[in-house]
Amino acid sequence: MSPDKPYDIVVFGASGYTGRLVAEYLAKEYSSDDLSWAMAGRSLDKLATVRKEMGISEDVALLEVNVADADSVQQMVTACKVVITTVGPYQLYGDELVKQCAEHGTDYVDLTGEPNWMHGTIARYSDAAKVSGARIVHSCGFDSIPFDLGVFTLQEHAIAKTGNPVATVKGRVRAMNGGFSGGTIASMRATMASVANNPEIIQVLTNPFALTEGFTGPEQPAGAAPQYDEELSSWSAPFIMAPINTKNIHRSNFLLGHRYGTDFRYDEMLLTGDGDQGKATAEFVAKDDSVAKSELQPGDGPTKEERENGNYDAIFAGISSDGDLIISSVQGDRDPGYGSTSKMLAEAAMCLLKNPELASGGLWTPAAALGSALIERLEAHAGLTFNIERG
Repeated sequence: MSPDKPYDIVVFGASGYTGRLVAEYLAKEYSSDDLSWAMAGRSLDKLATVRKEMGISEDVALLEVNVADADSVQQMVTACKVVITTVGPYQLYGDELVKQCAEHGTDYVDLTGEPNWMHGTIARYSDAAKVSGARIVHSCGFDSIPFDLGVFTLQEHAIAKTGNPVATVKGRVRAMNGGFSGGTIASMRATMASVANNPEIIQVLTNPFALTEGFTGPEQPAGAAPQYDEELSSWSAPFIMAPINTKNIHRSNFLLGHRYGTDFRYDEMLLTGDGDQGKATAEFVAKDDSVAKSELQPGDGPTKEERENGNYDAIFAGISSDGDLIISSVQGDRDPGYGSTSKMLAEAAMCLLKNPELASGGLWTPAAALGSALIERLEAHAGLTFNIERG
């Protein structure tokens, strides 16, 4: 390790709910021989308390960093190879850190599901990241790793089997046990506030190609109303995370040189079952606005038991160029918003750290930057499984 980089990884926001889980995971999964890392946040006292409560070694350093203090951000960025940040909403607190990482060549992962902010960071910091070699990877949690890599898995299988990608893919959540995070709710509120101040943001939020820098593909399925999927024998309902996941998946295709095709179409919904019951459930979900009305705040979250009892299961289906139905699936063994997200975020950082040859400098998606290497790490360490179920 170079003397100016004393840490492999810094967890920024380690005293917050999700940051604590990331720190706990790194401490349990990797020994000091494997990883030199530090915990960062606004209060050294809070960080010390978390370190003690989580049983983390005192050898793990504590760094006082405030996003409002550019000098402290720079000191953190120049002291490590990879920054993990859980400090959101990112459109309020994330810009300085991305800027510093892009300028100083430090790799970066976050949990953002804020496409308006991502659209801005791509425009503002791509050039600097390309020059410095910084690999900035957004959306490394439940939005959007399982979906981004689920489509990647399907397309790699289809290309290997037929020589061609699947032109139209349906992403469908088959099961999801566990709630959304307070941070996710706060990000939604921040986005709505941004829209109120700048109505042009609506164009970014409603455009599936908002993150593909000058490329616009074919008209996409709306996924905004209940529908019956004949090939899956099930009704489907709108899925609240589809707007961010679809943008990231189209960006992955764009960054991969349109490996999925320039005519690629994708939508994402929630499976609700067959028959009248499935239809009724889909109609109920379509009208449900409980997430938007949630009182959850950043830092709110489930108990350890609730996290460990959570899970999720998503499938990705499409007809191959040979006319066969292909289905890939992704399962996670913890609740999506916290237990699994914290492990995915940590492993995305580890993948960057252990694979300096993957991707060049720039602003990336998980699939385009890390692909199969991240899938291997997630299966080996983070409780995810990736399968081809059919085709």
